[in-house]
Amino acid sequence: MDWLINLFTSTDTVAHIALLYALVIAIGVLLGKVKVCGISLGVTFVLFAGILAGHIGFTAPINILTFLQDFGLILFVFCIGLQVGPGFFESFRKGGVTLNILSTVIIMLNIAVMFGCYWLFFDTSNPKNLPMMVGTLYGAVTNTPGLGAANEALTSVFGKGDVPQIASGYACAYPLGVLGIIGATIAIRYITRVKLNTEEHRLNDQEAENPHAKPHQMHLKVTNNYIAGRTLLEISEFLNRDLICSRLLHDNNVTIPKNNTIFNLGDEVLVVCAEADAEAIQAFIGPVVDTPWHTEAEAQPLISKRIVVTRSSMNGKTLGKMHFSSVYGVNVTRITRQGMDLFASRDYRFQVGDRIMVVGPEDNVNRVADAMGNSIKRLDAPNIATIFIGIIIGILFGSIPLALPGMPVPLKLGIAGGPLIIAILIGRFGYRFKLVTYTTTSANMMLREIGLVLFLASVGIKAGANFWETVVQGDGLKYVYTGFLITIIPILIVGTIARLHYKFNYFTIMGMIAGTYTDPPALAYANSVCSKEAPAVGYSTVYPLSMFLRIFTAQIIVLFCCGG
Repeated sequence: MDWLINLFTSTDTVAHIALLYALVIAIGVLLGKVKVCGISLGVTFVLFAGILAGHIGFTAPINILTFLQDFGLILFVFCIGLQVGPGFFESFRKGGVTLNILSTVIIMLNIAVMFGCYWLFFDTSNPKNLPMMVGTLYGAVTNTPGLGAANEALTSVFGKGDVPQIASGYACAYPLGVLGIIGATIAIRYITRVKLNTEEHRLNDQEAENPHAKPHQMHLKVTNNYIAGRTLLEISEFLNRDLICSRLLHDNNVTIPKNNTIFNLGDEVLVVCAEADAEAIQAFIGPVVDTPWHTEAEAQPLISKRIVVTRSSMNGKTLGKMHFSSVYGVNVTRITRQGMDLFASRDYRFQVGDRIMVVGPEDNVNRVADAMGNSIKRLDAPNIATIFIGIIIGILFGSIPLALPGMPVPLKLGIAGGPLIIAILIGRFGYRFKLVTYTTTSANMMLREIGLVLFLASVGIKAGANFWETVVQGDGLKYVYTGFLITIIPILIVGTIARLHYKFNYFTIMGMIAGTYTDPPALAYANSVCSKEAPAVGYSTVYPLSMFLRIFTAQIIVLFCCGG
């Protein structure tokens, strides 16, 4: 049995290291699926499994742990950047500006409360207490990428040999962080005296007031000489408005026109368009006529179909300008990007690889499929070249030193901030440089999850050796209750202001809070109490900027405040 004992005790063998990570990750993922009151810690439980392994001495050489930790972090943040990149800049449009400002205020308040707790409850003369509070901060806001960014910045400040194991503070604060976000959100409901039924009715009223969602059907006679001899596609492009010509009467024959169908003077067409565009289309084509039309489409049963955006011309087009409901006679009920369900708002901009769920008559749904491309074969192969090109650029960008007065070391974005920023830019503008930024949802999720579990396992194993002294015999209880204060105080302040001053719908506020804390369990709770998509609106609007700020501020706090 010596071979089995050596497998667990010989820390420098490849077999031991692979076994260590496999056990930690497998146990952590399985335990993370256990739900208490409907809430689970998810993949974050890998951190706790790693701490346990490190505590009992089941470990690996420090250089191997550091490499796998940093490489996992790079993969994780880069894939997140690709995910949020396409919607990052669009999130500041219209009402999104106010939501993002409120989200930024919450993030700044999280940091302010963290410093307040540090000065009130901890010995400020101990140089390791502030880094431990940074770890507590990111556990309290349930943001693992921020923990990685802070950990990486600490290495440049303290050196590789004496880095505080801030994952201990993170582990103490995380469980109550998840509960605190949901609890504080519920508290806002009672503080502002919100009635859920009233909020749903208001959402219904807002949807009814949208003129672009109202379809308008007209029977027009072609009287414009400019149209004669031109195709339906040419007419549509000239108008620069979305319209569907479902029937054409020419020489007493009714046909279904296609893009290459030629119009002639005297033809009569059945046009469906948005109510807001009806007057302009009528003025261009010709007057309304009273002709009885009988359309088979009206009797068609409704179908639902998942359509993949593969046509490059769709890049950057907004959902509202496509007029799916009024022009195509279908509804877009769900949009999925990189595994994340997003709200189908009018301002949503399509990117290649997006998946949209379309409901309507079969002919109309097929028209939408043709317009969006829906060629799944084009997306089957993962474009890993773009990922590693982006990582190369990101590491180079993150390694550029910026010397600032008063800082102990030059400011660098590092292996977390650099790849994140480059991934956001590639995700949004990569297609302009012929970079295929789309990766299949499964490929992105796989790379992201592998990166995350490698990072969490490595951090946990490192922290496990001193976890008992740091937490149980040290300030573990302080990390728990200060983390809880960091979680709830900003939510109660900003959530109340968002409701009472800015008059945001309560469900939108719930989504905004969940997005600011990048916390899927909080979004799941919001969706469970609201039948509309308002929580997803708030979540997807603030998530990109919040993720960026969480990672960026982690490094700023460490580099400016933890080096003294």
